[in-house]
Amino acid sequence: MSIYIENNDVLDHMFNACTTSQIGEFIPEKRGFRIHGHSTTISLERAFWNVLDDMAREAGLTLPRLIERIHDSCLVANDKNISSCLRVICLKYLNIYTSGTQATCR
Repeated sequence: MSIYIENNDVLDHMFNACTTSQIGEFIPEKRGFRIHGHSTTISLERAFWNVLDDMAREAGLTLPRLIERIHDSCLVANDKNISSCLRVICLKYLNIYTSGTQATCR
């Protein structure tokens, strides 16, 4: 079964830019952190970890410290799911800070 995608379609561009060798971007990866002394495991797709790594580097923070800051601010809106908060923050970051550039897959 083949999928037909119109030329100049944003999905067409993404699928051409992201090859099967980058399938790892879609696989959830678990990482352990200590947030205010409590151990927690966060599961996110590699694509989100890449964005969080970029955010931490740009902010001059370690990844655990960035996660802690997001936890403290974001969980006011969503007190149960840190992974969901992190995904939304990644999307907001990409929309706000990279809107003038064309994103590429890693």
